[in-house]
This record gives sequence, structure tokens and C-alpha cells, in this order.
Amino acid sequence: MGTPHNSAQMGDIAKTVLMPGDPLRAEFIAKTWLTDVRKVSQVRNIYAFTGKYEGQEITVMASGMGMPSIGIYSYELFTQYGVEQIIRIGSAGAYTEELKLYDVVLADSCWSESSFGQTQNGDTADVKYPDKGLNEVILQAAAKEQIPVKTARIHSSDVFYQEASMPHFSTKVTDHGCACVEMESFALFHNAQVLGKKAACLLTISDSFVTGEKTSVEERQEAFSNMMKIALRAGVLLG
Repeated sequence: MGTPHNSAQMGDIAKTVLMPGDPLRAEFIAKTWLTDVRKVSQVRNIYAFTGKYEGQEITVMASGMGMPSIGIYSYELFTQYGVEQIIRIGSAGAYTEELKLYDVVLADSCWSESSFGQTQNGDTADVKYPDKGLNEVILQAAAKEQIPVKTARIHSSDVFYQEASMPHFSTKVTDHGCACVEMESFALFHNAQVLGKKAACLLTISDSFVTGEKTSVEERQEAFSNMMKIALRAGVLLG
């Protein structure tokens, strides 16, 4: 067993996977909240840990940055390891004043200019959706943890650095209804749709395009505890 990108064996990966982008964030979550933790893969330093949270087995695995990366890992988790649901837990940049640093956002849809879907199976849709049932479980988890969550359409971008000559970020709000931006959910939602699996995207606002505020690297790695607690509680509710 194993793939070119994952050395875990069958049975090493739980049915529910929490997927941050950063391998060090995955390690932090596993070592801070999980018990009976074991590292099940570290190919290319993309760490995967499986352990228990309140008795429920959960895997935390990094996705790396961008759609091609999460596209590979999520596809293999769904098809090779029997994973049923993946909850992306990541950072996002706010496009509106309504979203403040550290706000937790649950994607109810994502828009992208990416060609990921078209290249993968000919799907030309530019909006993708999470699993409604999984989103409902996440909102239940947030209520149990008494942590406020905002739902919104998000922009899932292929590009981090964009030239000044390109349209202003505000056009993503006015033209497509996007409240914030990240770089992975479109591919994750697409793979889940194609494979009949479940996916969701829970984000913490790490910076604001409106105000220019930013969090540090250390804060992005370790200070997004509210989002992590919600995702872990959701894993317990999923059973």
C-alpha cells in the first residue's frame, strides 16, 4: 500500500481528515489535541498524523499550497485510503470590512477562475459547493464550542502574487460575491463532487486586503485555535 505521495498503509488514515495547508500546523494540531498520535506519512515533508480526539479517530494531514497540491492529496485520500470527508482548515485574506482578523469563515460556495475542473474531467463550472450535510455538522460543532462562524462565498485563487495591472480585488466582491480569498477549496470541492465524497472548508482570516492588517507566520501556525476546535468537534460529531 502507499502512493507516490503518501506512505501510509491501509487503516492508517481515519474516515475524517482535517487538512491544513502547512505541515507544521498539522503537527501542532496533532500534538496539542490528539491522543495516541502516530505519524503515518511524511513523504515530501507533508505530514499526516492519526490519533484520537475524545475517543474518535481523526487524521490531520497537510495539503501543501495551491490547487494542484491539495488536488493530489485529496484525490488519493478519497480513492486509495477510504476517506469519506475532508475538512480543509486554512487561512484566508478578507475582501470586505465585515471580516476581521481571526474571524472564522465557513465556505458555503467558492468561485474560481481556475481551470482545475476543466483539466481534471472537462467540468467548466466556475462555482463549486461543499457538502451541505457536512457544513451543517460544522455549524453544530461551532455552536457546541460557542464559537461564532460566518458563512460566505469565497474566492479560490490559483495565484498569490498578482500584478497591479490586473483587476482590483474588489471586483471579486462586486462581480462574484466573494468575501475572502484562499487557494485550495475549489480543487477539494471538485474532487469530492467527482468521487461522491464530502468536503468542506473552514477558514480563519489571517489578513485583510481592505485594512492591510496581517498576522505573523507564528500566529498562522498556532493561533487559529477556534477553527481547529470546531473542526475537531465536527470530527467527533461525524463519528
